[in-house]
Amino acid sequence: MAIKKMTAVGALGIVTVLALSACSGSAGTGNAGAPSDGKVPEVDGDGQTLNVWVMQNDYTEETLAAINEEFTKQTGAEVTIQSQTWDGITTKLTTALATDTPPDVVDVGNTQIASYAATGGLLDLTPYKDDLAQGQTWLDGLVDPATVDGDLYGVPGFAGARAVIYNKKMWAEAGVTAAPTTFDELTAALDKVKAANAQTADFSAFYLPGQYFYAGMQFVWDAGGDIASNDGGEWKSGFSSPEAIEGLTAFKEFQNEYSTAASATLDTFEPNQGQLFADGKTSAILNTNTGAILKINPDMEADLGTFPMPGISGDAQPVMLGGSDWALPVKSKNSDLALNWVKIATSPDIQKDYVYGVDGWIPNSVEGIEFAQESVAELRSSFFTAALNSKATPANANWTTIESNKAINNLFSAIASGSKSVEDAAKDFDADADKTLNIE
Repeated sequence: MAIKKMTAVGALGIVTVLALSACSGSAGTGNAGAPSDGKVPEVDGDGQTLNVWVMQNDYTEETLAAINEEFTKQTGAEVTIQSQTWDGITTKLTTALATDTPPDVVDVGNTQIASYAATGGLLDLTPYKDDLAQGQTWLDGLVDPATVDGDLYGVPGFAGARAVIYNKKMWAEAGVTAAPTTFDELTAALDKVKAANAQTADFSAFYLPGQYFYAGMQFVWDAGGDIASNDGGEWKSGFSSPEAIEGLTAFKEFQNEYSTAASATLDTFEPNQGQLFADGKTSAILNTNTGAILKINPDMEADLGTFPMPGISGDAQPVMLGGSDWALPVKSKNSDLALNWVKIATSPDIQKDYVYGVDGWIPNSVEGIEFAQESVAELRSSFFTAALNSKATPANANWTTIESNKAINNLFSAIASGSKSVEDAAKDFDADADKTLNIE
């Protein structure tokens, strides 16, 4: 699923795939080169078969069948779908990209594109960008991490975003009857909920564990800070900037005020934030959907409400998108066919009728979200709205190292717990991140 992809699956072991660099200048065996008109080439694929790797649970069989049917209709080629599990996928795909017979299309987490592109394993899709977009405005949180040094290596597939999930019944009992639209309204509501439940042991008005860096980054982005920037080929971590310090400070103050003291050093899994919500130990969490709560306690559905997290800036906080991009291995012998398949898979019709209509994902574009919001249930609408203002982790091949060793989780945890000052935690993180991000 989308947000599972945001969890690093481990360091990519780039040193084991240096052989890929030899093909970094290739346009793919099955691609004659950059098109003069910027169009995905028409191709007669009669008698040919396209091999597509899809991550387990990303797309339903119905959606894939619809894509394949249209693809065969347009090209005459058939499609073999291979479902891939998360366990060991990084090693498996890295190895496959180094061979002369890789899959033709791969389903890749949006934050992982840069790592594979850095090895020379993915086809540069920049010449086809406008044609692949098909008039859509792709979501920033999907296309930005797929854009490395200005070149496009992945086409947005679908997204998942975080919004506030709250217990309307609990809030109403505390005197709050409407979802907040500003940060001041949010804190005022939480103050009432906190006071009304002061006698409940280990209660959080808003459960926000310290290691939850996806949530923490929303405060940083809202204040104008960022994780890192690339200046002339040199990456610089950005948490020591005045804007980031402001956002980190706001995160600490909010976390300390409305979550439990014990949560400052925890993540969202132990204890599970959905379980805490279902058990009445918190009145609000930040998550990608309500499914985990309702699986535990189906009777709570009528009590649930959602809204985009308001920012101190006056706008909704930018969210970190989880999601999926389609990428093309550079050594594929069927690049032209693959481009056609991806163009269909990411087309407005497939996005509307299947990616959203059947699978329930957030579509890959602003236009797709606007269409979906005409029919999406009120409880889910906030996640779609939140996705309109999105960001992602840096398009840097070494980012997965920082995420997999939990350096960024520990940054936010140190700040929330007070084991380091905001300034010292940011300074220490930046010093280490600068080294990691600039490893060649």
